[in-house]
This record gives sequence, structure tokens and C-alpha cells, in this order.
Amino acid sequence: MRIRAYSFCLVLFVLTTSVYAQLDYNKQFFNAKQLFREGKYNLAMESFKPLIPYDQRNPYAQYASFYYGLAAYKQGFPAVAKDQFNQLKTQHATWEKIDEVNFWLAKIYFDGKDYFQGMKLLAQVKDKKLQPDVEALKAKALSDLQDAETLRMMREEYPKDETIGKLLATALAKDLTDPESRTQLETLIDQLHLKKTDYIPEAPKSYKKDIYTVSVLMPFMVQTLEPSLGRKRNQIVLDFYEGMKQAVDTLAKQGVKISLRAYDTERSTTKLRTALALPEMKNTDLLVGPFFHEENPLLKEFSQQQKINLFNPLANSSDLISNNPYGYLFQPSEETLGQKAAAFVATHARRKNCIVYYGTSRRDSVLAANFMQQARQDGVTILSSQRIAREGVARILTTLATPTEYDEFKYPKQFTLKKDSLGSIFVATDEALIYTKVLSGVETRGDSVLVIGSESWLDQPTVDLEKYNTLPIVLEAPNYAQPDAVHYRAFFHKYVHTHGRTPSAYARMGYEFMLFTGLQLRDNGVYFQDGLSRQAFVPGSLTTGYNYQFSHDNQLVPFIRFRHGKATVVDKR
Repeated sequence: MRIRAYSFCLVLFVLTTSVYAQLDYNKQFFNAKQLFREGKYNLAMESFKPLIPYDQRNPYAQYASFYYGLAAYKQGFPAVAKDQFNQLKTQHATWEKIDEVNFWLAKIYFDGKDYFQGMKLLAQVKDKKLQPDVEALKAKALSDLQDAETLRMMREEYPKDETIGKLLATALAKDLTDPESRTQLETLIDQLHLKKTDYIPEAPKSYKKDIYTVSVLMPFMVQTLEPSLGRKRNQIVLDFYEGMKQAVDTLAKQGVKISLRAYDTERSTTKLRTALALPEMKNTDLLVGPFFHEENPLLKEFSQQQKINLFNPLANSSDLISNNPYGYLFQPSEETLGQKAAAFVATHARRKNCIVYYGTSRRDSVLAANFMQQARQDGVTILSSQRIAREGVARILTTLATPTEYDEFKYPKQFTLKKDSLGSIFVATDEALIYTKVLSGVETRGDSVLVIGSESWLDQPTVDLEKYNTLPIVLEAPNYAQPDAVHYRAFFHKYVHTHGRTPSAYARMGYEFMLFTGLQLRDNGVYFQDGLSRQAFVPGSLTTGYNYQFSHDNQLVPFIRFRHGKATVVDKR
């Protein structure tokens, strides 16, 4: 009896102890949970910690582990939280709340900019009730990610993810000049049923007219013109407009009627504002200008508000057309010129290494930066890039033409920079002091290095034309016109007959510009955007041609080289 009584008491003691232990687990867990709710995360972690080890009497091990990790995250210890969550996944992979563990792990990885790991974990969340939170987390976390290439890689891995698709569309919409990006953007818009105008600015539906009004807003400086045959200070503007007027006559013979109107801005924003306030201006079909950069904000704003196409015929700055669906450059932008020059070097230079020289202007810096970026992508090594101020031009000859050996006639035959060791030199400036020093250095070297420059060098009498024949110089020449072509001869003879002098380069550009825009108005109407963007090549009247596909600046850049005293196109890109 005593043994039975003892056994009974022992069983009763064990059961009582077990019940009290169970009650202690309950109390510990709910106390810890209350501390968590009150935001006392440090105390909560201490209270959850004893509940984490496995015990068959403890039903709270997984929950305590989860809340311990969550409290660590809330307190600013993401590494501790990540370790705890990963341990929980390893030891309790089938736990019913494992989706929440994956959700918080994803958040930790997103906070650390590990977007791909974060996406991988969110993909493991299967609970439909959590999906709104998943999408909200994804949208917030990825909103900082603006790199199109990274988003492309994500899109490849998660092709059905709508959030990634929209973010990629937004990133691609920031640069519509790249044909591949533009095509991918339009595909995304179709696949995700997005509103196209949210990503690609569109002009209104085009229409045609019997007579098109073209308004030229430039500093004609009528009040200061002197009645003499001498060259005027604003001769560029006068020549350009004369070329435009001759083109209007040519267009009229082809059945295209243009009402050409000139407004003298006198290089004054006040005068420009007065001209734009004229009631007739709202009915114009094409705005031409400005000549000076500081006038652009007014003209750009007017163009956008009134939905009137604006063409800048002489500038290369993409700032003049940015964020304006109605804005165009007649010339290639600085970015385009740099990229096309790099593509030419990658194809034609004998050696894939290059030196870049550029001046102190913003234009030169943009040109050089875009050249170097594209060149590296195309496999060209940039040996050095040098920003040259006027007082530092001597450095050019030091680099290119410091002799180390001489022949029997005391002529240099070897240099610090070995002969035939350099493939090309890109000269990203129209500063004569810089490019003449480069050409002098190349002439001294007498090797095969290729020099890439600009057609504007030909307008300055600082280089003997014979050097263009004898040295390996190639010029980017979007305005190059073949003098012996039929259209050029007709233009030339009529201009001489009308004005009693030969046309300048700017008169020729004015003629070409007006013919180009006039024919676009004829063929595609007032809003010629769609028609122009559908053509990969638009032939020029005097020049090689144009390409405005996916772009608002001319993407076609011819390259010329002199042979036997005559400039010829050696490539176009």
C-alpha cells in the first residue's frame, strides 16, 4: 500500500509540475508579447529568448523565435534578425507562419539593397492574404531602383511581375533616344496595358493645311543694321534667314506654301516675351529658334503650353529640347556626336586605344564624356583624357611629340609615346588652339594615328587645307553638302544671282533646314512627330540625310575625309 501511495503521489507531483510548467510558458510568452506590443523591444527579446529552445512541453518555440527576430529588426539589429529568421526557416521549414518569415527576410534584404534576394524570398510567399502587403513592400523597395539594366535582368527573371514591368517602363521612358529601349518600352506598354502617354509624350493628332505658318524668332538686330556691304555682327542670323527664304521659293514650286514670318528678338528676353504675346503667334505651325541659350526657357514654355512644334536649327545642346514633346534639334546633340564618333573609332582605328582632348566648355565636356562611355562599351581603351585650358596647350605636344631618338638628319624618329602605338585621338572641341596643337603633334609623329574632329574646323582659317589631305583626319560633318551635286549647284547659282555673292555655310544650312521642315509639314502635317519617327532615313536635299527615329535630334552623322583636295563621305552612322 505504501508503494502504491508513493507511486500515486509521484505521478500527482509530476502532473502538477507539468501543469505549472505549461502555465509558466504561457505566462512567459504573453508577457513577452505584451512588451513587444508596447515597443519595449529590448525587454521583449530577453523575454522571448528562453522560449526559443525546443521543448515538447513548450508550444511557443517557433513563435518566440519569430518575435525575437522581429523585435531585433524593430530595434535596429537587422543582422541579428536575419540570422534568427534563417535559423527558424532551417529548423521549422513547414511552420504554418513561414510565409511571414519570408516576408520579413525579404524586407531586410531590400533594406540592404539586395534586390534580387529580396525578390527571391517574396516569390516564396504563398499566403494570398499577404499578397497586398507583398506588393506594397515590393513597390516601395524597388522604387529607389532606377537603373534600367538591373530592372531588365529582374524582368527576365520575373517576366509576369507587373510591378517590375512598370518600374522598367518608367526607367526606359527617361531616355527615348535608344531604339532598343524604345522598342522594349512599347512592348511593355502593350503587355501591361499601360497608358502610353504616361511614358511616351505624344503630340496631338496631326492634320494638314493649305498654308503653313513658320515663325522665326532670332536677333535680326534691324535697328542697328548699317546700309553697307560689309559683314554685319549678326551675319550668321541674316545668312541663315536668307537661305530659308530661298527654300520657301523652292517649296512653292513643289506645291508647298509657307508663310515665313521673322520676329526680331534683339537678344532681349523682353522682346522675345513681347513677340510671343502677339495673338498671331498662337496660330503658328512651327517655331524656329532661339539663337541664344538664355532665351530658350521662354520659347520652350510657350511651345509646350500652345502645343506648337519648336525647332532649334543651329544648336547641339539637348537641354533645349529635354522634356518637351514638341522640341527638336536640327543638328545632332552633343551626346549623339560623342557616341557616333566612338562607334566610328571602334570600327576604323587600327588599334583599339585612344587619347581624348577637350576644352573647358560644358559642350566639350559632354561631348568627351559620351565619347568615352560609348568607346569603352565598344572595346576601345581610353589611355588618357585631358581637359585643356588655353594656357595648358603645350601639354599636348609634350604628350604626342616628345622625341627620344633622331635620324641622321636630326629629325625625330621615335617618341615617348611610341610611334604606331596609338590608334586614335578624339578632339572634343572647336577651340583652334587645342586642335591645331594636336594636328601639329600628329604631323611631327608621322605615324598612322587617326584624328577625329569636327566640320566646324573647316570654317576657321587656322589649318592649311593641305593638312587635311596629308594627315589622317576624319571630321564629323552632319552639315556636309556635296558641291558638285545637282541640288547644290541649283541652290548655289540662284543664291549668287539673288544676292550677288556666294552663299555662306549658314545660308546653306538655312536653305536645307527650311526644305527639310517644309517637306515634313507637307508629308506629315502640323504634328509631324509620328511620321518623322517612323522613318529610319530621311534623305537631305543638300546633305546626306536625317534620322529622327526614336529621337528628337538628328541621329545620322556622316564622317568626311579629304582625298586629292576633295572631301568625301567615308562613313555615316
